Amino acid sequence: MVISHFHSNLHRFHSIMHEMQLADFDYTLPAQLIAQQPLEDRAAARMLLLERSSGRIEDSQFRQLPSRMQGNELLVVNNARVIPARLFAHRSGARAEPPGKHTRSGKEHLSSRIEVLLARRIDSDLWEALVRPGRKVGKGERLFFEGAKLEAEVVGRGSYGLRRLRFRTGEAETVSQAINKIGHVPLPPYIRRLDELLDRDRYQTVFAKPPVAVAAPTAGLHFTPAIMKELRQRGIEIAEITLEVGLGTFQPIRAENLEDNAMHSEAYEIAHSAAAAISAARRQQRPILAVGTTVVRALEDAAQKSIQAGRAPEAISAGRASAEIFIRPGHKFALIDQLLTNFHLPRSTLLVLVCAFAGREAILSAYHHAIASGYRFYSYGDCMLIR
Repeated sequence: MVISHFHSNLHRFHSIMHEMQLADFDYTLPAQLIAQQPLEDRAAARMLLLERSSGRIEDSQFRQLPSRMQGNELLVVNNARVIPARLFAHRSGARAEPPGKHTRSGKEHLSSRIEVLLARRIDSDLWEALVRPGRKVGKGERLFFEGAKLEAEVVGRGSYGLRRLRFRTGEAETVSQAINKIGHVPLPPYIRRLDELLDRDRYQTVFAKPPVAVAAPTAGLHFTPAIMKELRQRGIEIAEITLEVGLGTFQPIRAENLEDNAMHSEAYEIAHSAAAAISAARRQQRPILAVGTTVVRALEDAAQKSIQAGRAPEAISAGRASAEIFIRPGHKFALIDQLLTNFHLPRSTLLVLVCAFAGREAILSAYHHAIASGYRFYSYGDCMLIR
């Protein structure tokens, strides 16, 4: 009996280790299923239901979400607002004049167009950013931005093309106001079009508040004020947290063995009211439904920190923290019972997280069903409810 139990555990260990290979989190998606535009009606998205215990799947619609709830759930949403983080500038050397000014020879100073994608705010005027082409932009360079009296000095370098930029503006407006005025919506690279005016609204959730994210918490994009009202009328409690979604969301996994993957860090904040609601729901054995992988990451990181401090996982601390947790198969979920999520890229950390929650075979089976049924994928696509 003991030997049998040992072999059973050993088999499970090898199974988990096998799942740690990146190639096991792959699938083929026809390009035409990548949603390029948002639906006219947010709530018109399709919703694939996946039952974790049995692997049963069912086709539904997002507008049916309230009627699919028991009525005692706690919904946790990420209220981060996406900033227009894609900017265009002209480059000049550290001792050069801004574009448009003339040198003593009367010739206009030559400068090249640079794309800047803000990645993470360090201070009010200090940002970490991807700069393309970054090879030519060194420390001490000044960038002059199109559409505003806004400039930045490169004060540091990082890996993968990252630079630290110190912004300043010659106007009465703040750096944030200038960025908001001239910036473009940072649509993901798989949306193969320029951003449009409608994206300023549709790449935001209806509950978006603090402008801290450079990518949308996309599972929340389906909610409307009417859906939120209907959920509350059914007795469902809604708590808001903030996770500053960064460019790491789109970073590919570079290690074939997932154990070797270096996870990006994302700041999050849990208000006292949200921490209290989460603790109460766990004590009362009410289901906690995470709206999006960003909520999962923040809450599971907070629970891990609580356990490390010698407290119960639900006794999470309110306030700011940073999540570096990489959730992969074998992770024991401490707070999350249900998950609403969009469909994710193959070989991505987000797909790995969802597989950790519901099982790799069940998720890939659901994805294959979604592909065969013509579901729309990724940020502006359809969603899954996993219970």
